[in-house]
Amino acid sequence: MKLHPTQILIAPVVSEKSYHMINERKYCFRIHPDAHKTQVRQAVEAQFEVEVESVNIVAMPSKPKRRGVSRGRRPGWKKAIVKLREGHSIEIFQGAKV
Repeated sequence: MKLHPTQILIAPVVSEKSYHMINERKYCFRIHPDAHKTQVRQAVEAQFEVEVESVNIVAMPSKPKRRGVSRGRRPGWKKAIVKLREGHSIEIFQGAKV
């Protein structure tokens, strides 16, 4: 499937673990379900003007949820962990304390 670089990266993942990974030059993004490593690398390099060292992709499983007697499942999604080369960084959150 042909995706435009702006369609591949959906949003940065905001969690305590992802904040700690910034110290290791690793950034987490929620990505399109059909995207692969090469597309993620090209999208990050095009949008943030940095050099990518490696990309890891994790398929996050769906989770069961319940509200009263009604049951359901939250949908699964894909996460990309992008490691940048030495000397490069992404300012996702301006003024964030890391």
